[in-house]
Amino acid sequence: MTTGDAGRPRVAAGRRRATTPSPKTTAPKRRAPRRQHHHVYVVELDDAVWNIARFRRANPDYQLGKPFVYVGMTGLDPDVRFDKHKAGIQSNSYVQRFGLRLLPGLYAMYNPMPYEAARDMEVELGIALREAGYGVWQG
Repeated sequence: MTTGDAGRPRVAAGRRRATTPSPKTTAPKRRAPRRQHHHVYVVELDDAVWNIARFRRANPDYQLGKPFVYVGMTGLDPDVRFDKHKAGIQSNSYVQRFGLRLLPGLYAMYNPMPYEAARDMEVELGIALREAGYGVWQG
């Protein structure tokens, strides 16, 4: 380094002088409030799921003729999450093997919502459907 015209050190081309960060850049960054982007969803399961003893034990009050469903919660769009279940990506085995289609009539009115609300709603929706006689699996 050599001295420049103003008595300040001259920096070689391509190099930058180390500077002390200003208080503006060292302040902790605040996150913007998260948008409500979590969803509950309901997947209709094939009737063959009733042949699984574990599913039958979880649904002792199942009413004949009602659908079998899986109730879940996701930060993704329910359609994307269903596709991932069917592809075996972080999937529930009942949805992967027996999942037929989403049933938006049972969940669309609740979405979207914050994470905590979705977590609670997944449980509440599963309980409500089970009380209505549905065969329910939750994940």
